[in-house]
Amino acid sequence: MALFAVLVTLVICLNQRDFAGSWLLGLLFLGLFVTADLTPLVFQVRRQAFKIVLTEIPLVLALYWVPPLTLIVARVLAILISRQVHRSSPVKLWFNVASNAAGTALACLLVFAFGPLHAPGMPKEAGPFEWAVIAVAVFGYATFTLAATVGVITLVQGRISTRTLVQIATPGHIVSGINLTIGLVTLVIIQQGPWAVALLAALGICFVAAYRSYTQFVRQHRTLSEIYDLTRAIADTPHDGRLTDVLLQQVRGLLQVEYATLWLPALGRYPEILLSARIDDSGLVDLTGVPDSIRHRVRESGETIAIGHRLGGEDLRAELAAVGSKDAIVVALRAGSAVIGTLEVANRLGDNATLGPGDARLLETIAAHAAVAVENSRLVDRLRHDANHDSLTGLPNRRRITAAIEESVGVRAPGEQVALLLFDVDGLRQVNESLGHGAGDQVLAEVGRRLRRHAPSGALVGRASGDEFAVTLRVESPEAAEALGAQMRRQIRDQMVFGSLTVDVETAVGIVVHPDHGSDAATLLQRADLAATAAKTVPGSIQLFNAGLESRSVRRLSLAGDLRQALDDDQIEVYFQPKVTLTDRRLIGVECLARWEHPAHGAVPPEDFVAVAEHTGQLGRLTEAVLKEGLKRCRDWAATDHPLSISVNLSARTLIDADFPTRVQELLGEYGVAPHRLTFEIKEEGVLDGTDRPMPTLRRLRDIGVRLSVDDFGTGYSSLSYLRRLPVHEVKVDRSFVQGMATDPADLAIVNAVVTLSQQFGLTVVAEGVESELTLELLQDIGCEVGQGFLFSRPLPYERLEAWFAAQTEADSTAAGEVRRLRAVT
Repeated sequence: MALFAVLVTLVICLNQRDFAGSWLLGLLFLGLFVTADLTPLVFQVRRQAFKIVLTEIPLVLALYWVPPLTLIVARVLAILISRQVHRSSPVKLWFNVASNAAGTALACLLVFAFGPLHAPGMPKEAGPFEWAVIAVAVFGYATFTLAATVGVITLVQGRISTRTLVQIATPGHIVSGINLTIGLVTLVIIQQGPWAVALLAALGICFVAAYRSYTQFVRQHRTLSEIYDLTRAIADTPHDGRLTDVLLQQVRGLLQVEYATLWLPALGRYPEILLSARIDDSGLVDLTGVPDSIRHRVRESGETIAIGHRLGGEDLRAELAAVGSKDAIVVALRAGSAVIGTLEVANRLGDNATLGPGDARLLETIAAHAAVAVENSRLVDRLRHDANHDSLTGLPNRRRITAAIEESVGVRAPGEQVALLLFDVDGLRQVNESLGHGAGDQVLAEVGRRLRRHAPSGALVGRASGDEFAVTLRVESPEAAEALGAQMRRQIRDQMVFGSLTVDVETAVGIVVHPDHGSDAATLLQRADLAATAAKTVPGSIQLFNAGLESRSVRRLSLAGDLRQALDDDQIEVYFQPKVTLTDRRLIGVECLARWEHPAHGAVPPEDFVAVAEHTGQLGRLTEAVLKEGLKRCRDWAATDHPLSISVNLSARTLIDADFPTRVQELLGEYGVAPHRLTFEIKEEGVLDGTDRPMPTLRRLRDIGVRLSVDDFGTGYSSLSYLRRLPVHEVKVDRSFVQGMATDPADLAIVNAVVTLSQQFGLTVVAEGVESELTLELLQDIGCEVGQGFLFSRPLPYERLEAWFAAQTEADSTAAGEVRRLRAVT
């Protein structure tokens, strides 16, 4: 382009006699060109900004009055001066000098081709022909400089599409046409006489004043509009992680910078965030144009730091230059009085543009809105987290577990199974009652930590309910799920220490797998709950769901209404199982056992309808029905000269009923039965639960004269020495130890220890489950006093029991009266 300018200039100079002309006139146009280059006009039309450079206006006048060489030199010098003022880089400086020199030379060449438009000393006025020549020359200049710019962009960045080229060229030529028209009008007015210049000067002054007012108004309106657009974009952005992207892209575009950065230090469960929107990247990056030292200084002081050509000190500019930035503004994000992070911009686009105090105030305004948006986003995230997580353990709650199961079921691969393991913590109620709910919460939190630590990678661990934890994951088979459940149960089974107390963490595990046991989350959770309940009664405390568990549960649910009707209609029968002294085979009493023959389901297992009675509030009626029948038969036996004692089972729930002893006393009086003829049997977990809640009821019953017995002793985890503080008279050794004592030395040792210690405490020992002569002999050898079991008799209804009395016993007169002894045991 420079060579083209030189060659054209030489051609014109060699072929035109007066090619230089007045250099004083050249200085005048040099000033006009410099003024036009340094004072572009910016007009805002709706949302578009149009920048108009008035170079074509002095060019029109110069093409008419100034010789070619003077014009080209004046234009080159004007470009050198204006680019130095804008501090353009050397490459851009010489590119602009060459392109404008070549464009101006082309315009002069076009004018030269049509002959001189104005000869010195000739008062010729410009007419339509001259206007047309000047128009062609000006449009040639504009087209050449545009082509040069497009060419260098294509060379550096690649080819520009035709559509983009049209979008660039059209506004440029429109502006050139406007400037050309203004220049021609100015030329015509000046030719009218010297006073016309005064009119142009007045018009120019008015235009400048109006333009400055317009520019200030537009700047204020644009700033408010852009802030409104920014806040609207932030407000309309969902709180799903896109807020940072929208905020930074808007800020970068608003301030026309290379970097817009958001920095949020780590806070609680929120990690540190350092993300930037950069002009060359479509997404966010972790690069920044501001050194860490400056943002940390803003966080500590809370004051804005602005660094630029006339902003900040030399030390700050040196720090900024070390990371390759020329200017930057860093403002604090505040939540109340606390600084929660910073919002930063760096490197205003353009070699000559720089960030200023107005930009700092604008960024502070944006930061205020951004801080509110960040806090709201965190609040929504916290609410969403709290809605899906348990506050005590921090684990996903039932809602999140349900959603995770649905997701896993929906994307299951062929041959893959989704397992749900439900861990039910045993003994939590006893911990709460003995050590307080704070200790119970610690147990739950520790169980959650252990499950999370030992769960396989990819498994979701959550808290399904109060004392239930769920683990869901993908497995190869139900057997693999069972093996994993057993392994995790062993891994989390460990002691917890609370001061001087030690608590064993025990769990029962129910397991279901999809698709074998259900196709939706609700069904899988319900069946896992059934399996966990069943696991409490099986060895190993691991239970894989089977259809029998659900049918039993459904059956229990359907029995609730029928049980109420059976109690109303006296359909609950009482069976009696004899209790015999082992030394002399005397019949001393019977245990009263409830039985129910359902009209549709047949015989209902006692554990089923007793559980239904407990859950439906009918346990008191059931206990009273059995107690009344037992007292009635006890009264009848006392009238036949062979009195027998009765034993009635009590639930742990009955022991916390303060009115129960009073009701027992009333019934004893109503049936005329001596209190010592009545024994209440309470299971070990009901009386030895680690709390004092059953004690008032037990003491009142003992004060009445009723005998008390600990049933199924040995199946729990209580110390034998704990018996010393219980107001009981009798201990019943669980059948599992009695039945195994003939073949298992360990069971024999346990029974022997229970008998020995109980006798030292003055307690009667009853052995349950006596079914063989060998067992009977072993019990006699260790000194057990009383036994019951199938060796003597199964539980019998009253009529069959009377027949059994007659067939299996015989009267024997003693000093105390007549007693019944077994004839033989077969």
